[in-house]
Amino acid sequence: MKKYLQQYKNLPVQMKASLWFLICSFMQKGIATITTPIFTRILTTAEYGEFSVFNSWMQIITPIVCLNLFSGVYSQGLVKFEEDRNRFSSSLQGLVLTLVAVWTVIYLVAADFWNKMFSLTTPEMLAMMLIIWVSSAFSFWSMNQRVDFRYRKLVIFTLTASILQPTVSIIFMLHSNNKVLARIFGIAVVQFALYAWMFVDMMAKGKTFYSKRYWTYALRFNIPLLPHYLSMNVLSSSDRIMIGNMVGTSEVGIYNLAYSISLIMTMFNNALLQTIEPWIYRKLKENKAADIAQVAYPCFFLIAGLNILLIMFAPEAIAIFAPASYQEAIWTVPSVALSVFFMFLYTFFATFEFYYEKTQYIAGATVGGALLNIGLNYICIQKFGYIAAGYTTLFSYMLFALLHYYFMRKICKEYLNDLRPYNAKIILGISVGCLVAGFGIMATYRNNMIRYAVIAALAVVLFCMRKKLMELVKMLLEIKKKKA
Repeated sequence: MKKYLQQYKNLPVQMKASLWFLICSFMQKGIATITTPIFTRILTTAEYGEFSVFNSWMQIITPIVCLNLFSGVYSQGLVKFEEDRNRFSSSLQGLVLTLVAVWTVIYLVAADFWNKMFSLTTPEMLAMMLIIWVSSAFSFWSMNQRVDFRYRKLVIFTLTASILQPTVSIIFMLHSNNKVLARIFGIAVVQFALYAWMFVDMMAKGKTFYSKRYWTYALRFNIPLLPHYLSMNVLSSSDRIMIGNMVGTSEVGIYNLAYSISLIMTMFNNALLQTIEPWIYRKLKENKAADIAQVAYPCFFLIAGLNILLIMFAPEAIAIFAPASYQEAIWTVPSVALSVFFMFLYTFFATFEFYYEKTQYIAGATVGGALLNIGLNYICIQKFGYIAAGYTTLFSYMLFALLHYYFMRKICKEYLNDLRPYNAKIILGISVGCLVAGFGIMATYRNNMIRYAVIAALAVVLFCMRKKLMELVKMLLEIKKKKA
């Protein structure tokens, strides 16, 4: 034990921070996962669906209200204006508060119109505006911590919020007739209590609410990216909103449970990408893009395998997370889980677009995927029912990955002498294999004997491949070490 503690103490601060951010991410997802069965048993499928619709609208409204100013423009600005970081930070906090205030007034002037449009109530909309503001304040503060590798406070506040939000919400719901509003208020109260001081702290350090220079810089940078941010959120949220409007809130609740369980796998996506993305950027900077494939292919296999694993045990997962009234959700898990694989896949192409600052390509692919998703949802949900939304999501992310691959090839022709960093046949083979395995396992859901036999066979295959899996882990650790 002392040996491992000493090894930990000897780690560079960058690796310690990355390690704790990873642990924090897993614990956040873990707490959300553990509490899901509680919420599905307190809330009816209709109430669970209503809360899902609220969350979906909030994801779409957030970039409209605050322009996601806490995202790319802020992290870039912290480096660009390092000598004046405090003023830059406080002025962006001021800009977000101003935007939230303006949009709140716009809402209040025509509250009935907006309530009808979003199928939400005035208390829910006002709580949403509060959550957008305080969560933005936290995002600014947390990015500041990450830039300087100050991980202790960030981990403490993140985990505290992860524990208190479901706890307070459950207490509120047990003492309220309007359980959906109680759930929302639980989140708003906890976030305000934990995050509001961060706004005050950053304003006190920067002493600048308005700066023409920084407000202009931030708006010019992020407004062109609004279609990208908005389309990404539409792509991940429109299905639940459309199911709510076209079918019913009970169906939204069932669909959202499957969607939430499937998205647990995104924590593996994020964990890998936190290590690999900076490494890819470095390879591009060093003109060594040809080296990327040797790491990419094993990662594609790993993420595909993890999502296939979830598909195998989808019936058991749904039974654990919710009562029998949600059982139909098993038919949505495979399509959404396979979407998670394509979410991971497209990132390896999109990094080329970000590195060479081709924002028009990024926005084009995202808007195209979002519009296709809305169109397919409108047609398929009416014709085949709400379960079709999972398949439209999968098809949209497949197109999304294909568009980003196309744009990556254009960039390679322009900047990298027509280099082909990936073998298209290998990627196609992995993708098709993943789809066939996923839907093949879904076909066994009605016969557990066959499904368990398939699981046993795959377990044997994994055992035989254990050495190759260990080699992949060692390779990723080596990349992490070089990054630090």
